[in-house]
Amino acid sequence: MNLRTVRATRYITPLREGGSLPAIIEADDNGMYVLKFQGAGQGRKALIAELVAGELARAVGLPVPEIVFVHLESELARTEPDPEIQDLIKASTGLNLALEYLPGSVMFDPLVDKPSSELASAVVWLDAYVTNVDRTPKNTNMLMWHRKLYLIDHGAALYFQHGRESYLEKSRDSFPMIKNHVLLPFANSLAEVEKKIANRLNSKLLEEVVNLIPDEWLVGHSTFGGAAQHRKAYLEYFVRRLELPQPFLEEATRARSQFL
Repeated sequence: MNLRTVRATRYITPLREGGSLPAIIEADDNGMYVLKFQGAGQGRKALIAELVAGELARAVGLPVPEIVFVHLESELARTEPDPEIQDLIKASTGLNLALEYLPGSVMFDPLVDKPSSELASAVVWLDAYVTNVDRTPKNTNMLMWHRKLYLIDHGAALYFQHGRESYLEKSRDSFPMIKNHVLLPFANSLAEVEKKIANRLNSKLLEEVVNLIPDEWLVGHSTFGGAAQHRKAYLEYFVRRLELPQPFLEEATRARSQFL
């Protein structure tokens, strides 16, 4: 499992609706991407969440725009008049992350767009598994493009990264915030999709996804001796979270019952 790496060649425009000020950029492959900066918000942890949650979603068959690594040079800030954006670019020199830009896409609207039960249930299950707190009616973080739903913006997932408890202690959390998920009213096949998805997420696949995290994004965490130890902790977390019974699935099923 590999991700392509591109080099940013032109800063086009900021997307100011995002809290971390992502931007549309052009790269040396002539493609356009939505760039997530390592110097913004939660920094590299948000990029790790974007990478891991997005690629796990893709691995279980959910639609996610292509994710690429992006090399960013400080020279890109020279033509940008906004000092805030200049500082952000300079603080993000090096390796960043981006999603393929989907021109003409629109934000998912639960009053207009009606996903199938299987798709909604799979998204709810995956978001509960990766503890994604940010797929709510207020901020759906889903796009409709050519009449197909795409999952975006997973930087708020993996919130276990931000606490003081050990990763393994958090691996059995039930994730009560799933009650706010925008697709929960449509997700009436949770038990059925769990059997399909969990079978795909074997330890080999989980290891491949975790191994995508660049070493430089894992250094500097006082809890771990190095990148290898840190990466091992992620893998142990995800493997243990799949063990039965799954508290996060039980919580999602209980939250879903309010719509019956």
